[in-house]
Amino acid sequence: MVRIAVAGAAGRMGGRIIHTIAANDRAELAGAFDAPANPKVGQSIAEVVGLAGAEGVIGDDVGQALSGADVLVEFTAPEATLNNLAKAAGAGKAMVIGTTGLDAAQQEEIKKWAAKIPVVYAPNMSVGMNLMFKLAGMIALVLGEGYALELVEAHHDQKKDAPSGTALMLGEAAAEGRGVSLDEVADRGRDGITGARERGHIGFSAIRGGDIVGEHDVIFAADGERIVLRHIATDRRIFARGALRAALWGQNMHPGEYDMVDVLGL
Repeated sequence: MVRIAVAGAAGRMGGRIIHTIAANDRAELAGAFDAPANPKVGQSIAEVVGLAGAEGVIGDDVGQALSGADVLVEFTAPEATLNNLAKAAGAGKAMVIGTTGLDAAQQEEIKKWAAKIPVVYAPNMSVGMNLMFKLAGMIALVLGEGYALELVEAHHDQKKDAPSGTALMLGEAAAEGRGVSLDEVADRGRDGITGARERGHIGFSAIRGGDIVGEHDVIFAADGERIVLRHIATDRRIFARGALRAALWGQNMHPGEYDMVDVLGL
């Protein structure tokens, strides 16, 4: 039985992760916590996440939540993630990070702590999306720069970062397939008189509205044909299932940074 602590337990993803843990016979909830200012701190887990029979309350102390855990699952905000990662590393606990919007310096911080504990870091935990990463790289390798490559993503209107972390990972997979650096070829937003599309560049477009969970298209376009890879997420439970799979896999691994491609054996 793998004992799992959940950060951001009062949020949408936190609640889904707790439900997913409860439904799995290999996992057990060891602790659930959120930011001290969250009004749901101190309330019963059962009431907050709508899970009859769940024991305990939403706490605000990461150390206490980690004390009986094997692994911490984290879908919060970048600063909170790094703070919790430092505490997990200090306690010798594995960690699964699905937080999006981390900048390059924050990602380097993850690598630093991953020298002490196993860390599975993936801005998108969906099994299907991680297959998309693999396919995007393979197709980009075969088609080369003769096909224009555009990425279009759509999310709910409360999402704070754009392009999404998932779109950037798709871009990185495609750029790697072409043997180039994404930073050198990314067109992140176009406005005004931009001129003709530059050969070899990878374009990004972001749509925000309503309650869209997540939609990503990878478009390869040439004269006479288009190839479109599409992934549509309709329920955040797909990310919770992937996160649990990562937690079960990662808690016995050696220290290091892993991703869902590692978890899935791709």
